[in-house]
Amino acid sequence: MRLAIALFLMVFAGSAVTHAAESSKNAKDFQTPGEAQAAWRKAQRDADDGKWGGAASPLGQGGAIARLKDIANIQGVRENQLVGYGLVIGLNGTGDSLRSAPFTEQSLRAMLDNLGISPPPGASRVKNVAAVIVTANLPPFAGRGSRIDITVSSLGDATSLAGGTLVMTPLAAADGQTYAVAQGNMVVSGFTASGEASTLTQGVPTSGRIPNGALVEKEVTGNFGHDELVVELREPDFTTAVRITDTINAFAKRRYNQPVAKERDSKSIRLRKPKNISATRFLAEIEGLPVVTDEVARVVVDERTGTVVIGDKVRISRVAISHGSLSVRVTETPTVVQPEPFTDGETAIEPNTNIEATQTSNIGILGGTDLENLVKGLNQIGVKPQGIIAILQSIKTAGALHAELVVQ
Repeated sequence: MRLAIALFLMVFAGSAVTHAAESSKNAKDFQTPGEAQAAWRKAQRDADDGKWGGAASPLGQGGAIARLKDIANIQGVRENQLVGYGLVIGLNGTGDSLRSAPFTEQSLRAMLDNLGISPPPGASRVKNVAAVIVTANLPPFAGRGSRIDITVSSLGDATSLAGGTLVMTPLAAADGQTYAVAQGNMVVSGFTASGEASTLTQGVPTSGRIPNGALVEKEVTGNFGHDELVVELREPDFTTAVRITDTINAFAKRRYNQPVAKERDSKSIRLRKPKNISATRFLAEIEGLPVVTDEVARVVVDERTGTVVIGDKVRISRVAISHGSLSVRVTETPTVVQPEPFTDGETAIEPNTNIEATQTSNIGILGGTDLENLVKGLNQIGVKPQGIIAILQSIKTAGALHAELVVQ
């Protein structure tokens, strides 16, 4: 694992800015794995001169290797949510009933007034219009004229939006300003078919999408491009944050002749952009660096579905477990009783109930130094997922489960 990181850093660091695809000459000097590991340790020691966080961390073992871009985001580079209220027209009699949804009639009259038409109140009894809520996510760096996908959902009592067309709808962000305008034909995957006696509905016919249905009219300003950037981990962890800092500094020491990263807390790492290089190129050069990740020992159980997920770091002390199940079987065998011949008796049914109870119990020794042994021990007990959930909860109560137990 450490060898893979060392080879990657040596190959990447020896390349020039304009020739990033060429292999490094230094990589050819590594004849044995020991030489590569020694070079990686030396790069860690030389990565920090004390100003950016002290000596390099020796936390380089364990966990899985992942690229920096797969486990972290750049602060400020994110999507923004947009929402708007509009009308869908052209429905085949499946729109809102204006008496039950008065806001639809009000919106329809307001739209017609803007177009120079003023119908009298109560004159509209159409069924081909529906009030909808339009939502979208504005991606980062989306400029004016870019197109984004939108989702349209019915707000009234319309039965289907299939075949409808969304009329021009402004989309605003949380600050109340309009950033995009949506309009276009609906794409609805669900449908409804009805007859006199039954109705069939498949999917959700009152919700649909319009690919590229919104046009961006205003850009979102951010702080990207400044000399200082912040990397935020998707899963906060102190060990992973320190490993990221050491990996970036080991690369930057050879690439820029200076360390550029310093950990702030378990979630964020501060980066100082070197001079004479753009923020885009700087991030492109470090986002592919391999990082040895770490995670918290955690067991996640879902009692509704019987799902059990056990992390690789989970450990259980040696315990003895007895898991028993009680099975009760009730059998009804009624007997028909006939009266004697030539009597006034009546035929009757005499109840006959047979109850059998069977209890089974398995006892086993459970203790796991790794995930494989833990799973084998649970399988040897021979219980179902619901039983495993009960066992794990009991082990946690006994203090033998050295992990966080999350019950959903």
